[in-house]
Amino acid sequence: MPYIAPKDRKKIDPLIDQLADAIVEEAKASDYDAAFAGLLNYTSTRLTLKVVRSLFGKMRYWIIATVVGTFNNVADEFYRRVGLPYENKQIEKSGDVDLFEEYQKEIEQD
Repeated sequence: MPYIAPKDRKKIDPLIDQLADAIVEEAKASDYDAAFAGLLNYTSTRLTLKVVRSLFGKMRYWIIATVVGTFNNVADEFYRRVGLPYENKQIEKSGDVDLFEEYQKEIEQD
C-alpha cells in the first residue's frame, strides 16, 4: 500500500514533485501523447535499481520477488482507485456489455 507516515511524506513528496515536473516537461517536449509512459517506466526502473543497489548491493531472488510484488501492488492500487471508478462512469455513460449483465444476474441468483 502506498500509505506511509506523514513525516516520511514530508521528506519525500518535494523530491517526487520535482521529478514529476521534470517528467511532465520532457513529455510535453515530445509530440507523442503517451511519451510520459516511457518516462515513468524509465524513472521507476532506475529509481528501483538505485535503491536496491544502495541498500543491498548484489541482486538476490528475494529482492526481485519483493520489487515485482511492489510494482504489482502499485498497478492494482492504481486500477482500484482510478481505473475502476473511471470504468464504472463509462458504463453509466454508455451502458454495459449485455453479456456482463447476464452473468451478473446469474451470479446474484446463486
